[in-house]
Amino acid sequence: MKRLFFTLLFILLLATPARAATLKDDTGTTLFFDKPFERIISLYAAHTENLFNLGLDDRIIGVSATEDYPFQALAKPAFSPHDGVERFLAAKPDLVLIRPMQYRAYPGLWRALRNHHIQVAALQPNTVEEMYAYWRTLGRLTGRELEAERMVGDFKEGLEAALQRLDRITENRRPNVFFEAIHRKYATFSPGSMPLFVLQMAGGRNAAADATPHHGTNIANYGLERVLAKGARIDVYLAQYGKMNQVDVKSIMTVPAASRIKAVRDRNVFLVDEHLVSRPTMRLLSGIETVYRLLHPVPVNQ
Repeated sequence: MKRLFFTLLFILLLATPARAATLKDDTGTTLFFDKPFERIISLYAAHTENLFNLGLDDRIIGVSATEDYPFQALAKPAFSPHDGVERFLAAKPDLVLIRPMQYRAYPGLWRALRNHHIQVAALQPNTVEEMYAYWRTLGRLTGRELEAERMVGDFKEGLEAALQRLDRITENRRPNVFFEAIHRKYATFSPGSMPLFVLQMAGGRNAAADATPHHGTNIANYGLERVLAKGARIDVYLAQYGKMNQVDVKSIMTVPAASRIKAVRDRNVFLVDEHLVSRPTMRLLSGIETVYRLLHPVPVNQ
C-alpha cells in the first residue's frame, strides 16, 4: 500500500506542469521560484544532512564550517557569513539556506545576495510536526517532494515501533529525568521541543516540566537551586553534549551539593550527543534508541 501511494504521487508530480511557486520561510520572507534550485549553499548542518537524505549531494556547492555528518559533507567548500558577499557571488549559488538566527545577525549579507537574484531561505523547525513541514519545504525547493514524503513516512514508521515499545513500559518503570541543555545555567529544554520529544518516546518523564521557556528558543531556564530542590526525585540526569554544551560527567557530579541529586548518588549521569536529540533530521530516531538504552538498561543477568 505504501509503495502504491508513492507511485501514484510520483505520477501526479510528473503530470503537474511547471509553474511559478512561492513559499514563506520562518522569518515570513516570501521566496519566488519557477524551477528547483540547482546550486545550494547550506549554512546549517541539519539543512545539509537533510539535503543529503533527499539525494542532493551533487547540488550542494557549499556548507558551513561546522559540518560533521555525513562524511561526504566534509569534502564540500566551507562558507561563513563572515566571508562577505563577494565569495558567495563567486560560487554562483541560486539558493542559500540559513537559520532565522543567522538571518537576524547578518541582514546586510542576505539583502546583498537577494539584490543579485540569489534566494535566501531561513528555516528551522522547533517541534517534530514542524520538522515534517520543513522536510516538505526542502522537497519543494529542490523538486524532491516524493523523497521528502518518503522521509516523513520512514520517520513515522520508526516512531510507530517506538510507540509500541512505549506501551509496554509501565508508569512505575519510567524514570524521572532532568535533561540538561546548558550546564553553566542549568538550563533544560522547552515543552514540545525535540529533545523532550526524544525523552518521552524513550520512556522517560521530564522532571523539569515546570521550566520557563526562553523566548524564541528551545531552551528553558531552570537553575541549580530548582534542580537540587527536586534532587531526591531525579532518577536519571541526562546532558546533551557538543558545541552547545561542552560538558563531561565529572563536571556534573562534582558540583557543590550534587550529592542531593539521586541520579548523582546512583551514578545515573549520562551524556547524549546533541546531534541525535536537537537536530531536525532522521537521526532523531537514533536519539530515541540511544536514550531508551540509557533509561532502560538490560540487567546483567539477562
